[in-house]
Amino acid sequence: MKKLKTVALGGGTGLSSLLRGLKKEVGKRIEELSAVVTVADSGGSTGKLREIYHIPAPGDIRNCIVALSEAEDVLRKLFQYRFKGEGLEGHAFGNLFLTALTDITGSFLEAVKLASRILNTRGQIIPSTTCSVHLVARFDDGKVIKGEEQITEYGKKGKKIKQIWLEPPNAKAPKEAVEKILEADLIVIGPGSLYTSILPNFLVKEIRDAVNESKALKVFVVNAMTQPGETDGFTAYDHLKTFLELSGIERVDAAVVNTKMPPDPLLRRYLEQKQEPVVPDVTNIAREGVAVYAEDLIGKEGDFVRHDPDKLASLIMKVAEHEVLSGV
Repeated sequence: MKKLKTVALGGGTGLSSLLRGLKKEVGKRIEELSAVVTVADSGGSTGKLREIYHIPAPGDIRNCIVALSEAEDVLRKLFQYRFKGEGLEGHAFGNLFLTALTDITGSFLEAVKLASRILNTRGQIIPSTTCSVHLVARFDDGKVIKGEEQITEYGKKGKKIKQIWLEPPNAKAPKEAVEKILEADLIVIGPGSLYTSILPNFLVKEIRDAVNESKALKVFVVNAMTQPGETDGFTAYDHLKTFLELSGIERVDAAVVNTKMPPDPLLRRYLEQKQEPVVPDVTNIAREGVAVYAEDLIGKEGDFVRHDPDKLASLIMKVAEHEVLSGV
């Protein structure tokens, strides 16, 4: 059976969760795993470091390095450790580490490579751009908002995003990211915040062009829950339709959709936060000529509704077998 060169694109907790599952397939059904990660985050520890050092956002990169890490447990915990007390409060050690390495080497890309080597990752992590970019959105009331965190907050006022872009608009992608995408057999997009974690990658022209040129099977993972300020009321089809409209990606071959509803106590807590399960309207997706794979993908443990890394990776491999490997 052919082993697949696999590229995952996204950011936030969604991408890191996916990578935890996919890394177990490296050396088995995956020959090579790469993650192309958004660097447009502007909140929290990441936002403060960006203001001082004018670097790409390290937070999502840090999470992906930890997700793919084969290092000792204490080293992974160290990278995610957040300081307490005045001055360093809220800063993650990994963010400070990546910032220091960038300052020392003069290269954010080199800093990511060194950190990945130290944590012994089972895959390559590549920022979608090494420019210090900021996300900008125009809403349906004409208001233009700059900054990932500010965009989500403005959306919570009931406004809808109509247009989204990066500043500067000519941000370049690392050649490694473009090469991995063009060489890929399988490209996985999502899960994650649609507007602020997934789409920013495709607003980099070279990333978008490479994905469109790539002959890889393209799989879109639909979120399990809606996100306040971004995807309120969105169905599974709405997620896919919006992604295609705003990303400039010409086609998606398959969509992965969760069908499992959270247990009632957890569901009620989410509803209080104005989040609801994404309706799996798979028929609408299928009508667009996109293959649909719908299963129970929710983790059974914890106080959050998230994709289970192993379930998600298993289904993605099943999609690949049906859509790619069966034809090899």
